[in-house]
Amino acid sequence: MILAVSCSSAVSKLRRPFLSNRYFFITVRLLKRRAKLIETDFTLLARAFNAARALHEFYLTAWVFLPDHWHCICAPVYPTTISLAIKSVKQSSISAINRGRGAEGELWQPRFFDRALRTVQEYSDKVEYIHLNPVKAGLVRWPQGWRWSSFNEYSGVSADEQKRRCGLIIDRVRMPSDPRTRI
Repeated sequence: MILAVSCSSAVSKLRRPFLSNRYFFITVRLLKRRAKLIETDFTLLARAFNAARALHEFYLTAWVFLPDHWHCICAPVYPTTISLAIKSVKQSSISAINRGRGAEGELWQPRFFDRALRTVQEYSDKVEYIHLNPVKAGLVRWPQGWRWSSFNEYSGVSADEQKRRCGLIIDRVRMPSDPRTRI
């Protein structure tokens, strides 16, 4: 595994390493003063992910969009970094969502939260967290009831059907069977 490491820019007070070739659990939150995301915004966010994936190589292995934030698990492939991948999604979605709303300005909080996943168990726990998030938020009773999630693909819905439903499909990866295995 090749890791690319550098220091963050002066824009952030965090000294976040820019890493590639790792799985990251990501949380991006909407600015508090912005209106909640709705169905049309989710469609545009899915398109923003697809645009970012066309420009920068990274795996997207789980995701969920909620009215005030989104989560994903992604693995940028060197030379793409986690910061570059998420910046690309955020920038593309800001333009599209603002255009759709007839609005302008920032949409997302400037920073995002990331956690490098170290083991298969930690990866599995975060996938489960992502898929149960709409239930915990009170949006649906069952994960399969929330269209804006990778849950249905994990449950056997074909990639073609998932793409038709929401426009965003996951990259399928094989994880080792031992949950203690480092990834």
